[in-house]
Amino acid sequence: MMKGFEDRNGFEPGFQRDQGLAFRIIARRNRLFGLWAAERLGLPAGEAADDYAIAVAAADFEMPGDDDVVGKVRSDLADKGIALTEAELRAELSRAAAEARTQLSQS
Repeated sequence: MMKGFEDRNGFEPGFQRDQGLAFRIIARRNRLFGLWAAERLGLPAGEAADDYAIAVAAADFEMPGDDDVVGKVRSDLADKGIALTEAELRAELSRAAAEARTQLSQS
């Protein structure tokens, strides 16, 4: 019985580290995706683009999965007359995720 408990104690720190890294990757991905969308929306680089990227990242807490982030960006782009398909947006989100993983693995 104690052996299982000891195994669990050895497993938990690694699991917590992996979960923390996954959260940081998603947060960075959403920020990069928001900055990409801000550029398409014509927002100036700097504070306006950063504020929009923060709003995109915050949208991720509305519901599980990526639908909330993709939906926010798609709606905001559509409001400006910029029509991108969900597939195009999800492809950009995937690109942002790869970039986030690269950035975080170098830090």
